[in-house]
Amino acid sequence: MKQDDTTTYYLYLDECGDQNLVSFDSSFPIFTLCGVLVSENKLSDFENEINSIKREFWDDEDVIFHSREIRKHQKRFVNLNDTAIKNQFYSRINNLLSQKGVYVVVCCAVPKNPCIDKFGSEIDIYGIALSYVLQRSIFYLDEVEPNGKLRIIVEKRGKREDRNLRDYYNRILETGVKYCSEERMKSHIHDFNFSAKSENINGLQIADLIAYPISRYVLYPDKENPAFDIVEPNIYVSEGRRLGLKIFPD
Repeated sequence: MKQDDTTTYYLYLDECGDQNLVSFDSSFPIFTLCGVLVSENKLSDFENEINSIKREFWDDEDVIFHSREIRKHQKRFVNLNDTAIKNQFYSRINNLLSQKGVYVVVCCAVPKNPCIDKFGSEIDIYGIALSYVLQRSIFYLDEVEPNGKLRIIVEKRGKREDRNLRDYYNRILETGVKYCSEERMKSHIHDFNFSAKSENINGLQIADLIAYPISRYVLYPDKENPAFDIVEPNIYVSEGRRLGLKIFPD
């Protein structure tokens, strides 16, 4: 704890799917913005455990976890074609992600077809998702660390995309959102930064790993989804309400 009695929380944001409502993959019609909250007090141990997994299976902490490449056993992850190695790797990842009290999930999923049916194809689903993720992150901080500060880290995608995202963020910060005024947001949010994939930010990689099983759960809630079962206990819950998984429209 710092002398001024504030704790910093890091919010790592990654996405699954895209925000296009006109032309999209009909077999995966969803956009999910996934946030992973980690306090500064837990961050070092969390990152050390991730790096330990990288050293164990690749002898290299510079390996960058990417959900799709892991699932497809592509690029650095071809070694997962070996069933024994794959099982050991998933066991380590599952042990990491099943830990309670280390990280908290705050995300917003937008199933595209219901969204188009209700609002049309011109609606700004990225802005909506970001507003909910920031809103629920502030709710969480108010509960566990009323004086806490939030540092937001997003992976760089491209100049235009990053500029648009910065604009979304600035609008939300200046106007606030429902149940969360601009003053309340500004009192918590310290900064909003982009990081390149090459910077190897472990928190962003965990957000990427978590976003896919959450998206599958939203699309197919009755299907078996062991990866979602692992992370579900870490989704933010307040007074019995699962606020850390917003489905829009609900």
